[in-house]
Amino acid sequence: MSYIPNGDRTPLLYRLPILGRMIRETLEGDEDTPFYALAAVLSLWAIAVITFGYPGLITGALIMTATILLILIRLTRG
Repeated sequence: MSYIPNGDRTPLLYRLPILGRMIRETLEGDEDTPFYALAAVLSLWAIAVITFGYPGLITGALIMTATILLILIRLTRG
């Protein structure tokens, strides 16, 4: 059997191929990085609305609704 050290492991989100680097930069990078990430998400949502119209608007709203619901559940659990 091989020995696998159980020391400091990187979180699972950091190990994702493309999103991991963005998440790491947002959480551990400069203090301006979260604002750039927010601007990128809003820009992508605006592009979706321009491209697809009303379905792009509704899809973004549904994703935000699920996100806020999960945040509220997390807050109430402590």
